[in-house]
Amino acid sequence: MEFKISKELIQQIEQLIESKQESQLELLLNDMHHADIAEILDELDFDEATYIFKILDSEKTAEILLELEDDLRENILSRLSPKEIAEELDELETNDAADIIAELSQSKKEEVILELQDVEHAKDIVDLLRYKEDTAGGIMHKELVKVNENWNVLTCVKEMRIQAENISRVHSIYVVDDEDRLKGRLSLKDLLTTSTKTPIREVYISKLNSVNVNTEDVEVARIMQKYDLEAIPVTDELGRLVGRITIDDIVDVIKDEADKDYQLAAGISQDVEADDSILELTKARLPWLVLALLGGFITVRVLGLFEGAMIHHGNLFFFTPLIAAMAGNVGVQSSAIIVQGLANNTLSGSLFNRLIKEVSLSLLNGVILALILFTGSHFLLSVEFIIGIIVTVALVSVIIIASLIGTFVPLLLDKFGIDPALATGPFITTSNDICGILIYFSIAKLILGF
Repeated sequence: MEFKISKELIQQIEQLIESKQESQLELLLNDMHHADIAEILDELDFDEATYIFKILDSEKTAEILLELEDDLRENILSRLSPKEIAEELDELETNDAADIIAELSQSKKEEVILELQDVEHAKDIVDLLRYKEDTAGGIMHKELVKVNENWNVLTCVKEMRIQAENISRVHSIYVVDDEDRLKGRLSLKDLLTTSTKTPIREVYISKLNSVNVNTEDVEVARIMQKYDLEAIPVTDELGRLVGRITIDDIVDVIKDEADKDYQLAAGISQDVEADDSILELTKARLPWLVLALLGGFITVRVLGLFEGAMIHHGNLFFFTPLIAAMAGNVGVQSSAIIVQGLANNTLSGSLFNRLIKEVSLSLLNGVILALILFTGSHFLLSVEFIIGIIVTVALVSVIIIASLIGTFVPLLLDKFGIDPALATGPFITTSNDICGILIYFSIAKLILGF
C-alpha cells in the first residue's frame, strides 16, 4: 500500500521534535522506507529536517539524502561537518556518492574526500568526478562483479562471492582479460552446469552491448531501451571495464530529459520547479515571453502592410485569430512528431520523403478543415462567398506551410546540435502565427486587389 502523508502525522512528528523525544522519533521512522521519510522531511522546516537527519542511523540517512529536494539537501549538507557527510557517503554506491560530493564547494569537497574511511571507495568516487554528469562515465557505478577469462569455474565462484558482498544487486557477471579489457559476460546457468575445472574463456558469451565513458547519457538510455537491458557495462578509451549503468540510473535520465523537453516546449529556458524563487522562475520564463512579445510586434507590423483590407474588407480581420491559431497548432503537431522520432531514433527515410509525407497529410487535413470552415462561415455566419473562398484557400495554404516549418525546423536544429524540443514551444508557434497572417492577407490581396 502506498505511503500517504497526513496532517496528523506531520503534527505528531513536530511535537516529538519539540519535546526532543529522539527514541520515539526513531521508533516511528525506522520502519518507514527512506523515500517516505524524505517526503516527510520536505514537509518540515530546515531545522526540524536537520534534527531528524542527525538522530537517524547513517545507513538510513544516506538513502534519504538521495531522495530529498535539491534545496533541502543543500541546506542539510551545509549543516553537517565534512566527517558527518563522509559517514553518509561511505554507505552509498560510488555514483550516488559522487553526485552528492559534486554539489559541495571545492574546499568542502576535498575535506569530505579526506574523511572517507574506505580508501578504495574514495578513489572510485574521485575517478567518477572526472566525467561530465551527462555522460556514461558520469552516471555509472564502479561496483560490479568481474572475472578473469583465465580463471576456472571454481576460482570464479570464490571471487564472485567476495566481490558481491559490496554490491546491492548483481545484474551481470562480466569477463575481462589480464589487462582488464572487457571480453564478454558469463551466464549464471553456464556457471552452475559447467565443471569446476573448466576455464571461463571456454564458456563466456562474447556478444555483449557496452558503452564508452564519453557516450551521452541519452544515447545510453536509447541503447538500453532498444535491447531491453537491465544493466550495461562501461569501458574506457582502451576498452577496459570501468563501471556499469543500471536501469534505475537510466530511469532518472529519461525523467530528467522528459522534464527538460516539456519545459522547453512550454517556453521555459532552464530547469525550474514550482517551489523555486520568483527570481529563478522569472529568469526561466521571461526570455520566451519577450520572444512572444516580439512576435506580436511583427504580427502587428504585418497587419499594417494590409491597411487597405481594413478599410474596404474589414470582415477579413474576423478570421485572423482562426488562421493564426490553426497555423500554430499544426506547426506544434508536426514538430512534436519529429521531436519524438528524433528522441526515440525512429525516424527513417530521406528528408525529401518526410516532407512529401507531411505535405500530403497536411493537404488532406487542410481540405477537410477548409470544407468545414466554408460550410460554417457561409450558412452560420452569412459570410460573402468570395470571403469564404479566400479564408478556405488561405487555411489550406497555411496548414501546408505550417506543417513544413514544423517538420523542417526541429530537423535543422538537431543537425546543428541544438535540442529539437525547442521547436515545439513558443518559437514554432510565434513563427507560424506570423507566416499564417502573412499568407492569409497576401492571398486576400491577390484575389480582391486592395
